[in-house]
Order: sequence, then C-alpha cells, then structure tokens
Amino acid sequence: MGLLTFRGGIHPPHGKKYSEKKAIEKAEEPKIVKIPLSQHIGAPCKPIVEKGDFVKVGQKIGEPLAFVSAPVHSSVSGVVKAVKSEKIAGGMGNCVVIESDGKFEISEEVSSKGTVETLSGKEILAIIKDAGIVGMGGAGFPTHVKLSPPPDKKIDLLILNGAECEPYLTADHRLMLERADDIVYGLKALMKVLDVKKGYIGIENNKPDAIKVMTEAAKGENIVIQPLKTKYPQGAEKQLINAISGREVPSGGLPMEAGAVVNNVATAYAIADAIKTGMPLIKRICTVTGSAIKEPKNLEILVGTDLTEIVNQCGGFKEEPGKILLGGPMMGRATSSIDVPSTKTTSGILAFNRKEAIIEEPSLCIKCGKCVEVCPINLLPVYISANAENGNFEKAEKLNAMDCIECGSCSFVCPSKRRLLEGIRLTKNRIRSKKQK
Repeated sequence: MGLLTFRGGIHPPHGKKYSEKKAIEKAEEPKIVKIPLSQHIGAPCKPIVEKGDFVKVGQKIGEPLAFVSAPVHSSVSGVVKAVKSEKIAGGMGNCVVIESDGKFEISEEVSSKGTVETLSGKEILAIIKDAGIVGMGGAGFPTHVKLSPPPDKKIDLLILNGAECEPYLTADHRLMLERADDIVYGLKALMKVLDVKKGYIGIENNKPDAIKVMTEAAKGENIVIQPLKTKYPQGAEKQLINAISGREVPSGGLPMEAGAVVNNVATAYAIADAIKTGMPLIKRICTVTGSAIKEPKNLEILVGTDLTEIVNQCGGFKEEPGKILLGGPMMGRATSSIDVPSTKTTSGILAFNRKEAIIEEPSLCIKCGKCVEVCPINLLPVYISANAENGNFEKAEKLNAMDCIECGSCSFVCPSKRRLLEGIRLTKNRIRSKKQK
C-alpha cells in the first residue's frame, strides 16, 4: 500500500538521532517507589493497602471507584511505608510509598490467563481491565472503556498507532523493533474483543526498519502494516483514522462515531503481557533524551520510580538544563522538578540546554494564516486564542475550541511567535470548569 496522510500538519525537527539506535535497557530497580493512585483519565483509585503491609510485584494496591478509572498495582515487593499526598508531575497526588526488599517477589495473583485463541472477547476485556491497562501513547484513557462502545456504535476499524510522530521520542520505535511478535499478539486480542476482522498498524516511513520487522511479524495474520507519510501529528487518533480510512470523526465526537478504535503499540504490548504472564501494567519503555542528557537511552522503567533516578542512569545532565519536558516537545508538559515518580504514561523525559529552551517574545499577529493552514482539525487557532486573551470564552467555544487536539502545530509555525496553544488550552479549561459547576 502507498503512503497515506492527512490534511495540514507540520514537519518539526526530528531529534530522534540521540536515541533511535539505542536498544531497550532494563532500568535498575528502585529502592523506593511512589505509586500515584491516579495515573489515568477518570476517577482516582482508593488505596487498599496500609502502612506496614507487605506487598508483592503485581499485587493490586489501588481499587477503581468508577467505570472510567483503572486499578494500580505494586511494581516492587516490599513494605508499604506510607499512603499519603506526594509531589507528582503537575502538582500533588495521593501515592502508595513502598520500600523495596530487592527480591522482586511476584504476587500469587499473577499467572497466565490463557491464550487469545482459548479466551473469549469478554474474558480478554476483563483481563485488560483488571491489569489496569491505559492508553500509553497519550493521556492514559482506560483501555477497557475504549473497548466498551455503546451497542449502537458498531466498530469495524481497529488501528494501532506506531507512528510515534513526536520529535525525540523513540520508545515505540524500539518496542516495534524488539518486541514485534507481542505487539501483533496484543492487536489480535483487541480484534477479538471488538470482533473486528482486520487490524491496522500505522507506522511513519521514517522508520523503515520497524515497518519491515512488523510486516514480518504480522505475516499470515489479517493485519495490515500501513506506511504513513512522516508528518506531525500523524499519530493523533483523528488524523490516523482519516489517513488510513478516509473517515472523519465529527466535531465533538469520539473515534467510535466513525466506527473506529485507536490504541498505541505499547498498549498492545502490555495487553499481550497481561494475557501471557498475568502481569498487570507496572512498567513501560521511556525515552530519556535531549541535548542536556549525557547518555540518551530507551529504558524499561518500573512505575513509581523517581525521575531523578532514571536520569541518573543515563549519566545525569551534562549541563544545567534550560527546560525539562515530560513527553514529547510538542505535546509534553514542562516540569520544574524531576523529583517526581514515573507513571504508566511517562513516555519520555526530555532535557534541553539553555540555548534551545529560549522562547522568543510574541509580537502582533500579521494575519498570515499559517496557523489555519497547518491545523489538522481545520480550526481557526488565531481567532480562538485572540478571544481567549480578551476573555470571550463563549465566542471561542463557538469556534469549536473543544475540538483542538493540542498538537501545537499552530504555535510552531507562527512567525509572530504567538502563544496560540496556550490561549486555546485556557479556553478549554474555562469551558470545562463552567460545565462542571
């Protein structure tokens, strides 16, 4: 099949050279983990362990309080030192603090659940839910919720996102190269849950080695490895659906409105692990990279590991960073401290030197229209942001601000360096706050 793509988008510098050739390394087991009880979109979990309890690897320590939630599990064996509010990325959050005994003793709850062939779709869905699996390529939407569409929403298109269009990040690329068979296995499990007959894995054509390896792994299966044009944000759900199928998700709608479900390749790998071994989601691959990192790596890290420890395993900083991001440079969030724990969604730790971190001062809009031209959702970023600056949030909402996927393409191309994305994010936060009252 030929290269597919979507309307709009940009071509930021890749920055993947630092880590794309670095094989996945297993990070050292931390002596202390701080496991947040909310690592996903939706309701936080209720702790089901107390100070002094002994826990094992894979043991459930947080119980969901709502359907849109996901349980959390211990990533080490050891003693619970506290259940308290701790500093996490973005603020404070309730965490289970565990001191590892270094033995990595696995819970009796962890055991093989069967095979894709022997399990029913409902049984696989229950395994995914109990394993606390969430979307690992974005904000962490609970996977079992995404796989439970209303009866009137017929899903016939299932896509795995292997695009990894964010600059600098290479965790998914390495995962496809090194664990392709498990990704295919996880996709087959997803196909069974949704009763979809054909699956797709979209991969940008700047990863020809991954395309080759995944094609070989999918041989004999009803799975299409679809090469995609390298363009940001090719990995966004709506753009991936449009590129592969030509379908469009309606304004205000979810992918299921277009008969589609999109998951990340790392999510599929976690599903395969949960079925084959029974191990819940307690680890993930994380890219540690950037000009301020001494030795960029792709590390397999345990959930709850302090980010300082992770950076130190990459030699630490070779100079004082000007900015540190969690996630990619386009959609990731800046952090003032790395003295916070990793979560299920920690896909990257990026550290840039002071020169690269400089943000130019914005000037007046010159009405060039570039932000409109590149917007993959066909929005009017300049007008949404301008209304936000003036406090006209109702007018900004009428301009479909809530459809923005926050890819940052508009801010990237703006010759006046306007803070367009910041204005749109402000608008969306105000709209959400108003609806919650």
